[in-house]
Amino acid sequence: MNRRDCLITSCLALSGLAKPAAASVAQSDLIRLSLNENPFGPSPRALAAVRDQLGELCRYGGDLGVALTELLALREHVPDDQIVIGDILKPLGLHLAQGAPLGAEFIYSEPGYAALVDATRPSGGVVVGVPLNSRLENDLDAIAAKVNERTRAIYLVNPHNPSGTVSDPADFRAHVRAMSKQTAVIVDEAYLEFDPDFEKRTVMDLVRAGENVVVFRTFDKMFGLAGLGLGYAAAPPALATSLKRAGFGRVDALDRLALVAAAASIRDIDYVATTRTKVAAERDKWHHLLASLKLRHSDSRANFIFFEADRPQTEIAAALRSKGIDIGRAFPPLERWVRITIGLPHENAATRAAVAELLR
Repeated sequence: MNRRDCLITSCLALSGLAKPAAASVAQSDLIRLSLNENPFGPSPRALAAVRDQLGELCRYGGDLGVALTELLALREHVPDDQIVIGDILKPLGLHLAQGAPLGAEFIYSEPGYAALVDATRPSGGVVVGVPLNSRLENDLDAIAAKVNERTRAIYLVNPHNPSGTVSDPADFRAHVRAMSKQTAVIVDEAYLEFDPDFEKRTVMDLVRAGENVVVFRTFDKMFGLAGLGLGYAAAPPALATSLKRAGFGRVDALDRLALVAAAASIRDIDYVATTRTKVAAERDKWHHLLASLKLRHSDSRANFIFFEADRPQTEIAAALRSKGIDIGRAFPPLERWVRITIGLPHENAATRAAVAELLR
């Protein structure tokens, strides 16, 4: 290395932005705080159920899928035929676009999780992004104003991803009900179990009431089953039937281990409350640090935090990566906002120290 290269490397190191050598941080040693996984792991009952099924891997899971459907229907107080099990968001977007005229519009909050709306593009769907409001919440009034005769569906994530914010429950329910009179409204509640006000905030009651509303839930987040990848939707009867006829949600095509793990997770009534408390305690420590650093941050109710830095997210991510911490991607157009998943306590402590060093 010549003198000039040495000087550049030294300056980058002092700024915290030097890229690590290829082998400096092994993949297995990374603190992974990028995908909103639940590091506290699955319910012990789920792990036991998986172990018990290992000898049955020669069997398809159709019988277990039927049993889980019945369990979910009881949990959500809807008929069995309204439950569609599986990783359903992308298939749902594809199905809605295929059944709509070319150029049908799909509205969502931007930035946001776009799996459903992106799945509509190959079939001619037009994605309409609506910026978050000043509190980084779904801008419900602005979304409602975008609805027109071309609108095929509205996709809302509550709590939102990446901001973690929730809308006022009464206002959210009123908007969803009103918009569902004009078009289908899909509400993704992937992170809602992290909020103690879950029962007050869920709009599953609108599905029960026969509104044109779909509620999506997943076992990937709160229940710690991201490695098995299973979710479900509670949908209006006609849409649920249409999805199943199209081949989506076939219980005999689902992973046997995922099915038993999901069923056991639901039956472990103490698991959610315990995990919610752990995540909230760690999230509070993050919010206290961000307040002490005078950094603007969202009022996240999910298992991640979201804050505005004094430089682009890509620089923060590179600097943390050099310290063995992976926080993932940026969320344009909020280029200076940083999302960090809640990890285990020692992982969070190390990351908070690194962030404080970078941004103090």
